Amino acid sequence: MRCVLLDLRRRVQSELCNVQKTGQRALDAWEGVSQFPEQQSYYVDSVALNLHSFYNGLERILVVIARELDPTFPSGDRWHRDLLEQMGREIPEKRPAILSEQTRGLLDEFLAFRHLVRSLYAFELDAERLKYLLDRLPEALSNATRDIESFCRLLSIAAEQDSKDQEIG
Repeated sequence: MRCVLLDLRRRVQSELCNVQKTGQRALDAWEGVSQFPEQQSYYVDSVALNLHSFYNGLERILVVIARELDPTFPSGDRWHRDLLEQMGREIPEKRPAILSEQTRGLLDEFLAFRHLVRSLYAFELDAERLKYLLDRLPEALSNATRDIESFCRLLSIAAEQDSKDQEIG
């Protein structure tokens, strides 16, 4: 079990680094919107793509956790939203809640945007909506990072305990 927990922690931490990079890229791309007005639409497209990737990366983390530790995985048309809700609940004797209620609320906005990006053409995206999300991105990223890193610390503790139990047994 120790190896499973440590591998899960490694995969989650690796994905979290990518999530942080995409969040920063979205913020950096927004700078180009004002600095290069003649190319604004390209920077808006970049912001949208990186915001989409930001949420997708977080969702990949949640999927890995749910598939490894949870007794069930959400299905159906609402599985993305159900997964977010599931990660806010403790699964007794399996895992603690992964995301705080505040983090889930922030991420819900990015999930809605992810669905929007998938159904619109890039030129239809609203720059003001992007700015709204970008203003919330630092808090969403900080909260998600805090929650996920806290979970990774618990994985390390559980792996260490499993190792000690193996030595005793």
